Amino acid sequence: MFESLSGRLGTVFDRLKRRGALSEADVESALRDIRVALLEADVALPVVKDFVARIRERAVGQEVLRSVTPGQMVVKIVNDRLVELLGGAASDLALAGAPPRVVLMVGLQGSGKTTTSAKLALRLRTRERQKALLASLDVQRPAAQEQLAVLARQAEVASLPIVPGEQPLAIAARAVETAGRQGYDVVILDTAGRLHIDDALMTELALVRDRVRPHETLLVADALTGQDAVNLARTFHERIGISGIVLTRIDGDARGGAALSMRAVTGQPIKLVGTGEKLDALEAFHPDRMASRILGMGDVVSLVEKVSEAVDQAEAEKLAAKMQKGSFDLNDLASQLQQMRKMGGMSSILGLLPGVQKVKQQLAEAKLDDRLIGHQIAIVNSMTPFERRNPKVIHASRKRRIAAGAGLSVQEVNKLLKQHQQMQTMMKRVKKMGQKQFMTRGLPPGLLPR
Repeated sequence: MFESLSGRLGTVFDRLKRRGALSEADVESALRDIRVALLEADVALPVVKDFVARIRERAVGQEVLRSVTPGQMVVKIVNDRLVELLGGAASDLALAGAPPRVVLMVGLQGSGKTTTSAKLALRLRTRERQKALLASLDVQRPAAQEQLAVLARQAEVASLPIVPGEQPLAIAARAVETAGRQGYDVVILDTAGRLHIDDALMTELALVRDRVRPHETLLVADALTGQDAVNLARTFHERIGISGIVLTRIDGDARGGAALSMRAVTGQPIKLVGTGEKLDALEAFHPDRMASRILGMGDVVSLVEKVSEAVDQAEAEKLAAKMQKGSFDLNDLASQLQQMRKMGGMSSILGLLPGVQKVKQQLAEAKLDDRLIGHQIAIVNSMTPFERRNPKVIHASRKRRIAAGAGLSVQEVNKLLKQHQQMQTMMKRVKKMGQKQFMTRGLPPGLLPR
């Protein structure tokens, strides 16, 4: 998300930071480029105008022009304004009070409401230890209620039994009554997708809202919505009164203008973002972290959180002990690859590191494809337990068998074995030199997969 905007802004800031001093003309030129970058990222024109005007108030002044590092000062001003535009601080779901608390999911058809409802239920179960009940009010789309029931089973949460012919208002009332009677903490109501210009369906949604009085009304919006995001957000907020926004498919959108526009127009925070297709791919939205990503400064805090969630503590300690002994077999390599894939793959990890935007082209040329991790895991899985523990026995005939089993070439098997050998050499060097001395010498070349 925001790749295009991040690239354009990075070019602008690089030009500013190369200058020892800035004139007002330099700043005005940079502001013009920022304006164009935002418009190309599908940010609504009124939002762009206000954003640039507020930056100009601070950037065109003695504070910047006389600064020791004027380019860095402009970057800081833009960063501060971006954080403000995205909401200032992270906003949690408002689920205080006596249970059952009601969450109403609204939005256009195809925006990802049903999947997001299941993701939210899973998040509440695993992170908040909340007992959630899912209920589908979608009687418009064929099999929509069955789809939510299937997703509920996958997320290991309960769903309201389906009653054929029952209408949305009655389903909502039954869901809240069932949740109260059976001791659920939260009931999540997945409504039918509707155009914001469809008066009849918007009226129906307002009736559901009045009947259940939700604690949270979340507008689920596709990050690819583009310029129409403003009209969508404004209408839903005026007619229904949303309390927060959930952006879906942010992993597939290079522009991201919807995030900036919808927050600015409604005044309501972006609370959650969908980062992938899997049910656990729903994350809290942090404005300061997102601003850092947009400006190419990375998001180390999110990276640390990903690592802490993906890495098994016992496995990590076991691997550390093996490293101290200089022992590292293919089972260990496969474990590391699995953990990397669990964190979203190479591109997801690199996207959180500072400065990586500048080396995107080199990474693309090196073909650092996330599929490579899957290929390498397939190769290891095609080996026998004996071969994984003793890679030295893998010669020509075994390589051909392993390659055939993984559906890959012998050359790819050779690359994996070479990578493992280099890592094993590194482990032995750590043992011989001691960790402190090793860290001053650095890693041997060629450890990254090619």
